[in-house]
This record gives sequence, C-alpha cells and structure tokens, in this order.
Amino acid sequence: MFPRPIEQTSPARQMLYKAALPVALVLWLLPLLGVAVTSFRPASDLAQGNYFGMPSYFAIENYADVFRNTDMAQYILNSFRLTIPVVIGAVALSTMTGFALGIYKFRSNLLVFFLFVAGNFVPFQILMVPVRDLTYNMGLINTTTGLALFHIAFQTGFCTLFMRNFIKALPFELIEAARVEGVTELRIFWYIVLPLMRPAIAALSVLIFTFIWNDYFWATVLTTSREAQPVTAGLNSLNGQWVAAWHLVSAGSIIAAMPPVIMFFLMQRHFIAGLTLGAVK
Repeated sequence: MFPRPIEQTSPARQMLYKAALPVALVLWLLPLLGVAVTSFRPASDLAQGNYFGMPSYFAIENYADVFRNTDMAQYILNSFRLTIPVVIGAVALSTMTGFALGIYKFRSNLLVFFLFVAGNFVPFQILMVPVRDLTYNMGLINTTTGLALFHIAFQTGFCTLFMRNFIKALPFELIEAARVEGVTELRIFWYIVLPLMRPAIAALSVLIFTFIWNDYFWATVLTTSREAQPVTAGLNSLNGQWVAAWHLVSAGSIIAAMPPVIMFFLMQRHFIAGLTLGAVK
C-alpha cells in the first residue's frame, strides 16, 4: 500500500533517485529563483528585454522603492489586520466546536460534524456571487471586517475537522477523572483539554496564517481599495497603467512571502509536533 523506503530498494534505483532529486528540486525552485533575480533587476534591463539573463547590476534599491513609491506598507498592514483576527477567531471557535463534537455523545453528533466538514468539499469559486451579494447587503463590502468574517466562517469547518480528530485521540480517562472530582465542563476544557491542545493549536495557527495571508481570490472579490486590500491583491496595483513594473512586483512578492516563512520557522517545532502527535504510540 505504501511505497518502500528508498534505502530498501536496489542500488540502481537509489542512484537514480539521488540523481533525479536535485533536478526536481531545481525545477521546483526555478520560478522562485526567477522572481528573486528579477527583484534585483534594474528597470533598464526590463526595458531592453533582458528578462532571463543576469542583471547588469543588482538594484537593491528596488526593495526601498517598493515602500517609497507604492502603498506596499499599507497592504502589508492590511494583511496583518486581516490574518491575525482570522487566525484567532477560527482557532478559538474550532477548539470549542472540536471539544463539543469530540467529547460529548449526542444523537446528531455526526450530522453536525458533517455540516462543518461539508463546506470543504464545495468549490469556493461557485460561492463568489452569493458571498459578494451577502457582504454587500450587510454593508461590509470593501472592508477588512467583511473579508475577515468570511474567512473565519469558511475556515472554521476545516479547523473543526482538525481539532475534533485531535481531541478524539486524547485519553478520555482524564476527563472522566475530572468529572468524578466534580470539575465543571468549562474548567475541564480550560485547564485540562486546552493545555493538551497546544501542539495542535500551533500547527493549525501556522496553516491558517499561511492560507489567509496567501489568499488572492477572495481578496480581489471582496476588496477594491488600498484601505482594505491585503498584500496579495495589492501586488497587482504595483504595475503601472502602461508599463509593467515587474522589478517592483517581484520585490514586493519576496517581501510579501517573508511573514509566513518567518512564522513557520519560529513555530516549526510546535508545527511538526502538532502534525505528528499520535502518529507513533
């Protein structure tokens, strides 16, 4: 069912694997390397058609020009104003729904759980018109609040699936022992279950932060102005009306990609622990 470890294969296959791995890695990183090189390319090179060669000189000032000549700082601020509340809201709601669905046994448990999960199977593109109309009717179109509320509602289903399965794997004897001692359900959740969920909360926070920060579709559907657009939608405005400033777009893309990368490396230990907890008994 599962592929054999490469160490257990024949020497010829191991040699082919070692030769193909660097090639696949370079092909996978090639677009990112191209963006990184273009971010240091001067505008004169692009005007002369030097798109793929080495830059005539490394224009480090492109990164300063992104902040000096565009609204990049405002877009990054908008992304933080959007992403942080969504992470807090979705994770907080999913810990409570996951606790309820994972601990309590009631008749409609599986049905309610299915309703949370069912939204993940719906192609989000077909929701564009009704979501935009609903946001407009609520007076939240082109606002960070409207975009954040939509993401919290949409991400809570996936987060509930993640949290419910994690809580289901916790030793139920701990909760039974607390109930015997007369501990209330709220205190069981706060003092017993929640501390055990820290690896899952960390892993889920990194995932949701990355999902929301990198979202482009809903950012362009529900926002249109610099006061509300996150950085993914704002990057498109770095191009001029008649001239494509690809050096600024590339520099802005590298800057926009840094917060999720930094967060992943800061939370790497907790992220891996949250994903692998329970994999080995």
